Amino acid sequence: MLSAVCSVRQTASGIAPMQRRLLSRIANPLPATFLRGGTSKGIFLKRSDLPESQDDWPPIFQGIMGSPDPQYRRQLNGMGGGVSSLSKICVVGPPSSPETGADVEYTFVQVGIEDGALDLSGNCGNLSSMIGVFALDEGLCSPRTTDGNPGLATVRSFNTNTSKLIDTTFPVTPDLSPDLTLPEVETAGVPGKASRIVLQFVKPGGARTGKLLPTSSPVDTVPYSDDASATIPVSLVDATNPTVFVSAEHLAKTLGLLKEQITAEFLTRPDVEATLERIRQAGAVRMGLDPAAKAQPKIAVLSAPTSSSDGGAGVDIVIHAFSMGVLHKAVPMTVGLCLGVAANVKGTLAHDIVSTVWSTRNTAQGELVRIRHPGGTVDVGAKFDEDGTVLNAQVVRTGRRLMKGVVWW
Repeated sequence: MLSAVCSVRQTASGIAPMQRRLLSRIANPLPATFLRGGTSKGIFLKRSDLPESQDDWPPIFQGIMGSPDPQYRRQLNGMGGGVSSLSKICVVGPPSSPETGADVEYTFVQVGIEDGALDLSGNCGNLSSMIGVFALDEGLCSPRTTDGNPGLATVRSFNTNTSKLIDTTFPVTPDLSPDLTLPEVETAGVPGKASRIVLQFVKPGGARTGKLLPTSSPVDTVPYSDDASATIPVSLVDATNPTVFVSAEHLAKTLGLLKEQITAEFLTRPDVEATLERIRQAGAVRMGLDPAAKAQPKIAVLSAPTSSSDGGAGVDIVIHAFSMGVLHKAVPMTVGLCLGVAANVKGTLAHDIVSTVWSTRNTAQGELVRIRHPGGTVDVGAKFDEDGTVLNAQVVRTGRRLMKGVVWW
């Protein structure tokens, strides 16, 4: 099995002779589909078209994406786009065990732009929304339909990164082919309307650590510099993907600023990025995760809505999330889902912000949380059992088929 982070940097001359002979039996070009899911794009591959051992994946996936590219960071030699949301691969196949109850299973791979490292430490919520579509297109499973609404189909997938079940429900034609062209909903950051894809994570708590709150506390303190006594409050939450949440107010105090100065532009300053990376790594250690794994946990800065437009739009909380050390142009969907769950967990930084906003509006706490991110807004839902167990987290996405054919690696 490939470790959570595979930092092998292999080139044609750096591949062992035995591996080179094995890879020579793998098709090049390789059958592939290029799909958009939410605000991400990625290459979707069938598991049967790849080497049996994941240890042999690095040179194939690096070649597909055009990594490593430390000098230019554009991945011009591959299908990547020079940002983390465009350097992704999903490997889909039949379920390896009937005990999961899934129709298909998939492995998500984040490919490092500069170093070509393969990170399997988490999942991608945006691309998860297209697993069912790809599975039906490739004949990997049959959809689940209901007599009450024959125009909708559901595919249940098992994500091997997090060992979690995800349901995707989307429109289908009479012959049960996915129909993505209906002008039903918009996804912030994506032009135009498309078919509604309901993405539902089943029991998403403890995706990596086994616990919704890995430290059993809604708020912890972690160091943000080499001085261990210099600490900042954080909420460490693991739902769909582990995330370190920090408030803009606390970050401002840490940096000797006003919270109004914590803008998107400010967050892209190298010194601020470095501080947030220290916080992220410290949070990873407290969660029992590898701090060197860039993809997980994510880190996000939260703040209360302050503008009149936010008030008019019913925004409950504002987020600026980072992916692979870079400020995301929207929000990684697993982070958005994690925030939707965290906002309903008493005592977390997210809950403190959202509950204050709801109290000022005389609004009762509900299942939906409206999040504003740099690309727009998204509504995230979370349902809890009476004992506090997260039953599911869901969000609406859209997707589009972009290309089907072969890809050179």
